[in-house]
Amino acid sequence: MTAFNRTGVSHTVFYLLGIPGLEDQHLWISIPFFISYIIALLGNSLLIFLILTRRSLHEPMFLFLCMLAGADIVLSTCTVPQALAIFWFRAGEISLDRCITQVFFLSSTFIYESGILLVMAFDRYVAICDPLRYTTVLTHALVGKTGVTVFLRSFGTIFPIIFLLKRLTFCKSNILSNTACKHIVLARVSCDDIRVNIWYGFFVLMSTLVVDVVLIFISYVLILRAVFHTPSRDARHKALNTCGSHVCVIILFYAPGIFSVLTQRFGRHISPHVHVLLASVCILAPPMLNPIIYGIKTKQIRDQVVHVFFTRRT
Repeated sequence: MTAFNRTGVSHTVFYLLGIPGLEDQHLWISIPFFISYIIALLGNSLLIFLILTRRSLHEPMFLFLCMLAGADIVLSTCTVPQALAIFWFRAGEISLDRCITQVFFLSSTFIYESGILLVMAFDRYVAICDPLRYTTVLTHALVGKTGVTVFLRSFGTIFPIIFLLKRLTFCKSNILSNTACKHIVLARVSCDDIRVNIWYGFFVLMSTLVVDVVLIFISYVLILRAVFHTPSRDARHKALNTCGSHVCVIILFYAPGIFSVLTQRFGRHISPHVHVLLASVCILAPPMLNPIIYGIKTKQIRDQVVHVFFTRRT
């Protein structure tokens, strides 16, 4: 192997295996992948359509939800069609450039979603703790600037990873035991020192996702303090109800990711297919369930859906 490393040969084509150890079950596993992708596409597309075409939904909360729905479509489209190609046709071949591109879009979209969940928490904080200034604080201009800022943060933090991967020589193996290209999964099949990749990945995690979780937690501590200082029971119930869907989406987004990270860090004896399945849940579940959660728990969206599909046309 040492002699081979010295030749400087670097793979430019890789092969994604899908879910290692469950190759004979790929056809059955593809069913929930396919169903979740269709639901994610239809549900999030409907959300975007309703929010953009209905003036009554042009509020900051729904505009942020529109951004989240767009990110959900990108997140699922980055990986699910390719996973289905592997499951159905064993078409796991992918070029290095395409693999790195997938790493970039997958990672940056994940961070973008985290940022949108943070600004949605701020939106709920202003709506409950300072309702009289809600329309003056969260103007459409501020919503637009916030969306651009969150996008630039996700783009800027992930962009260096392109160069960190490009500098590596991939001479160990061109087999990736996954359904998609991931930063560290790809880096580990290189022959070079990847400590910079590991530390930068840790920096990205701490400076984005961890910071977002902490700030969201602080926001909800302040929200709960304000709610329980409200004398009216009906007002408390209404305030908590407006946060319910957002809290569900937050748990759905972060909980599988945290569990996946913990199993990768401490579950060394866990089968590889369990790690891949957990990582897939992080990508499949939020885009599929987010529009359902908001559709069920948000009256304005529910009313618009009923109006579109169930109102008789004259």
